Amino acid sequence: MISHLSPSVWTVVNQALVRKALAEFSHERILEPAAYGNGYRVGRYVFDARRYPLNHWQIGAVARDDGEPVDALEFITEFHQQLGIGAGILPVYLEEISSTLASAAYKLSKPDLTAADLVSADFQTVEAAMTEGHPCFVANNGRLGFGVADYRAYAPETGAAVRLTWIATRKDRTTVSHSTSLDFDTLLRSELGAETLERFAAEIVAVGADPAEYVYLPVHPWQWENKTSITFAADIAQRHIILVGSSDDDYQPQQSIRTFFNRSEPSRCYVKTALSVLNMGFMRGLSPSYMAATPAINDWVYSVVENDVVLKRYGFSVLREIAAAGYHNRYYENATEKSSPYRKMLSALWRESPVPQLESGERLATMASLLHVDRHGASLAAALVRASGLAPADWLRAYVDAYLIPLLHCFYAYELVYMPHGENLILVLRDAIPIRVIMKDLAEEIAVLSPATALPAEAERVRAEVPDDEKLLSIFTDVFDCIFRFLSPLLDREGLLTPEQFWNVVSTSIRDYQSATLELAEAFAKYDIFAGEFALSCLNRLQLRNNQQMVDLTDVAGSLQFAGTLENPLACG
Repeated sequence: MISHLSPSVWTVVNQALVRKALAEFSHERILEPAAYGNGYRVGRYVFDARRYPLNHWQIGAVARDDGEPVDALEFITEFHQQLGIGAGILPVYLEEISSTLASAAYKLSKPDLTAADLVSADFQTVEAAMTEGHPCFVANNGRLGFGVADYRAYAPETGAAVRLTWIATRKDRTTVSHSTSLDFDTLLRSELGAETLERFAAEIVAVGADPAEYVYLPVHPWQWENKTSITFAADIAQRHIILVGSSDDDYQPQQSIRTFFNRSEPSRCYVKTALSVLNMGFMRGLSPSYMAATPAINDWVYSVVENDVVLKRYGFSVLREIAAAGYHNRYYENATEKSSPYRKMLSALWRESPVPQLESGERLATMASLLHVDRHGASLAAALVRASGLAPADWLRAYVDAYLIPLLHCFYAYELVYMPHGENLILVLRDAIPIRVIMKDLAEEIAVLSPATALPAEAERVRAEVPDDEKLLSIFTDVFDCIFRFLSPLLDREGLLTPEQFWNVVSTSIRDYQSATLELAEAFAKYDIFAGEFALSCLNRLQLRNNQQMVDLTDVAGSLQFAGTLENPLACG
């Protein structure tokens, strides 16, 4: 089970992670490379690099001036004070780095799927083939809590089939909510089938309880084994929780690690579960209190999107979280504050599948795949451009129209913002061309920044107070800095589009949208997407400061870390 951990592979993954660390810490102005010969130097590390817009560092091979091999754990320890990692956080961060390295080593042990192979691969093959994780975070595969057997069973890159554990929880201790378009019992019948529901009910009767007093709740198998069965022992002993077995469908873990796609019945819902592992700055729980409003928030976003003629023109759509359930453990709720991970250990939600939305000739791929580079250095984005037969600028324009313009419109029309990173978007492709996108992960990730945008009472929690001069960071940071900053060099490196050509396409797409949407001219002027510069919001600085809770979820804007400004590439044309 540890055959992927060999000296030769370890050398490769350490070199890659140190390159990334140098690039991202330099981007965030934590480290400052100095000119050295024909390249650069940071401490005893020397390297070649090419500079791109948005202070992006494309770093080549890294060497140490003492001739010793590059070691990511040594690198972090050596610079930990400069990186601002406190003594209490450093060993935990090193553990996250170790896990990220081990994950990278495993990925190199898998069969070689080239970028060209992935052009025509199916949705879940692409999902499991991703090698990088979040492009900005250095420690992006922490997953602290997983052992090696857990990793093999549940890590997204293994593509393993998983059967969810199901429990019955007492109705008087469980929050259940659902979309106005369905009821909870109907959802469970469509997701599980009558035979499975009968089997579950028999398990409740077998311990002398009444099925009518319980709600069925899916649990991640790791969570049941390592948390629920022990931490909730009192509730199990008192029959507030009853184990009823596993469902029959095979699921596949997605890149978000706690969300599952139904492989047996792809038209059935995704299931998102609480998972008490530390990964990329948070314990990945789900709050039962948050679950109460989740479907209502999703219904509101869905109504906005479905009734907006501009969004319809661009084909933009969302996947609703149509139902949710969460168990309230009274012991831990009486002992903790609202934000405590102990309150987020036993909840789940159901999200629509994108599969029923497909038309003939369309296929799906995670948008994270556009930044994927295979082990031969070829990018999937470039492979898609070539397979499409389009001129590179035309392909990019199709993608920008599908992805960026709907996000801009939601901002300008409603001050509605999403978390539009690669894992949260699904591309719909036809003939290797992005024709539209589907947004997911809504209730916990969206925000409404305007007090003037009408919200139903149950969705008020998504309204956020953000200074006007920070509102467009939802585009500048999340799209320009976290997606386009990486995509442009990939297309440049393979000779398809120079940075100037890339940003010219982005600029033209935005100007065409604004010219066609004159009713929002006042908003365009108030929030200038063509401004000369914008604040550099630093993601790694958040994780380095506190890798167990990067931001206060009740005040995300107030938690941000800034380091000067970046020149806006749109202002350079």
